[in-house]
Amino acid sequence: MGIPLDTLEIYERPRRRNMDEELAKELSEIFRESVHYIVERQGEVLATKEDLTRAKVEIIKWVAGMLVAQAAVVAAMVKLL
Repeated sequence: MGIPLDTLEIYERPRRRNMDEELAKELSEIFRESVHYIVERQGEVLATKEDLTRAKVEIIKWVAGMLVAQAAVVAAMVKLL
């Protein structure tokens, strides 16, 4: 997953404002690394369809189990009354 990043433009804009060449290069590199880091981290947070399907199955299991437990509790209470 790539993001188009014009590091040349990031370098040239400060240079047009008379920023030191080495500082402009460093600024461009820092910006590129920052964007790269953000894109990598974003991949860790996003869920795939497979992740969502697994979560859905897990939720259905828990809900079904709770319904069975609730039915057992209601049956026991009816029997006691």
